[in-house]
Amino acid sequence: MFTSFLAFTAFFGLFGCDQVSNTAVICNKNPELCLDLHKDSWCRFEKGDLIRSRFKLKQTIEPNGEQLFDQLLYLEDYNKCIELAAGVQHILHPERTNDRARAFGLSSQTLAELQESTKNSIEPHLAYYHWSRFNDTEAGKVLFAAEKSGLISDIRLKAQLAAHYLRIDSLKSKRLYAEALNGSDEDTFDPDWLLALATIYRQEQRLEMHYLLSKTNIIITQSNFAEKQMLAMLQGNRLLQEKLDEEAEDLADVLRSGKYAESKLKIVLEQDLSFAD
Repeated sequence: MFTSFLAFTAFFGLFGCDQVSNTAVICNKNPELCLDLHKDSWCRFEKGDLIRSRFKLKQTIEPNGEQLFDQLLYLEDYNKCIELAAGVQHILHPERTNDRARAFGLSSQTLAELQESTKNSIEPHLAYYHWSRFNDTEAGKVLFAAEKSGLISDIRLKAQLAAHYLRIDSLKSKRLYAEALNGSDEDTFDPDWLLALATIYRQEQRLEMHYLLSKTNIIITQSNFAEKQMLAMLQGNRLLQEKLDEEAEDLADVLRSGKYAESKLKIVLEQDLSFAD
């Protein structure tokens, strides 16, 4: 009979483990962390992230809300991936299909158990999870109260709240995106934040900033774009476009390097927010 992962960690967390990132080594030394997972190469990245997250939790006597939040996210990713994989029939080795189906059932159970055990939490990460996933109004109250009290430091939550406020309070959204950018580095910076800020500047009729941030996002993400539409943002001003394109290249380099503090964007945002105060 399958025992949930939380029960596994409650028992095996008593034993110390070496810090390793290789999932094969982790599973070999800690088989209880991998018993409910599938065995073939499908969903390799999702399974690897989940195993490493479980290993970290095993080493933690009392996991905090952020760690449980991450575990929920990794479980979600794995569950979605293995659900698709379970629908692929393996003709030569049907046992592999059965194994993936088993893993999907077990991961669904584990996810549901962790969701239930974290319900009604007053920890901001877990409150955000239940508010965003289940439209839990009580969790939303906890989340927004924490934000109002300055209790949220995780830039992921700040960015999610900034996206929430984008249409209803653009100044608050801008402030939260600025805080997220200020706390980011080259690994945690999300270029989608630039598109959100570009939307705010478009609403403010500040076309140059709208163009600059949109073009910077395109450069960083290497997205396709229509030249005519980009030029239309500047009402056909090609000289201004050339100038802003150069600035966008510079801004992209700075942000990709995790040096937001040295960027023009930081200066502009600080000026905007100081004028608003």
